[in-house]
Amino acid sequence: MCGTCGCGSPDGKAVLRKPSQNHAHQGDHEHDHSHGHDHSHGHDHHHHHEEGHPHSHGHSHDHEHAHGHSHGHSHQHHDHDHKSTVLEVEKNILLQNDMQAARNRGYFEAKQILALNLVSSPGSGKTSILERTLKDLKEEISFTVIEGDQQTLQDANRIDALQIPVIQINTGKGCHLESDMVFDAVKELAPKDDSILMIENVGNLVCPSMFDLGEKHRIVILSITEGEDKPLKYPDMFHSSDICLINKIDLLPHLNFDLDKLKEYALQVNPNLQFFEISATTGEGMQHWYDWLKNARK
Repeated sequence: MCGTCGCGSPDGKAVLRKPSQNHAHQGDHEHDHSHGHDHSHGHDHHHHHEEGHPHSHGHSHDHEHAHGHSHGHSHQHHDHDHKSTVLEVEKNILLQNDMQAARNRGYFEAKQILALNLVSSPGSGKTSILERTLKDLKEEISFTVIEGDQQTLQDANRIDALQIPVIQINTGKGCHLESDMVFDAVKELAPKDDSILMIENVGNLVCPSMFDLGEKHRIVILSITEGEDKPLKYPDMFHSSDICLINKIDLLPHLNFDLDKLKEYALQVNPNLQFFEISATTGEGMQHWYDWLKNARK
């Protein structure tokens, strides 16, 4: 379970899966991503709720005294200790993640692999952008893809249909990818030298911002159907990103949306953010995005 946000499955497993037409269920690999910490509080409250007294705590209360309900320990002190423990656990988890991310980055640099971390809210068109990019550039550039999602192989199957090497990471109840998951997936994929690795993260603009995967660039994607204030609501993600793809601009004539206001808000959070206005549906603006991809490999 993730100590930073509380996400994760009880058994701490993330599962690597190949697309269905590549015998998805014959080679599934479970990888233990539990972080070796325990969230127990160090004291035991057995609430034996006796009939007729819903607040009985399983230990004797003399009800002739005033109901101060002293439990023999200071909740203020306990809260302080618990917060300190949580902060320490979070620090250790992020440190462990960053160490593996650094190893990933070294591997990518040695093999001249351009690793990109694609992040967005659900419904932004992230997979559609990825599909169109791969379809248009696969004859020029060697790609591999890591798909991150809580369940299903749907996204990986869409990429596999383009005959691009892909592996799905199902995170269960986890809301983000972590660097060790990427490491395990890369071992399975074995991307070629001088290629591009596309990592499509779990749809979420909060927790993925905290987890470095070893990528060269973080690409945040939003659609104009989401509102201009997304950068202000989720500043950490926009602050940590290099590129912002503004998708679905073909819908601009039909929406009350201020594109300049969106950019103004985003630049307040990250003055160095670079924008590409695109439509994965019509192809508008995609060539500028492709030109950036080609230059980023150099």
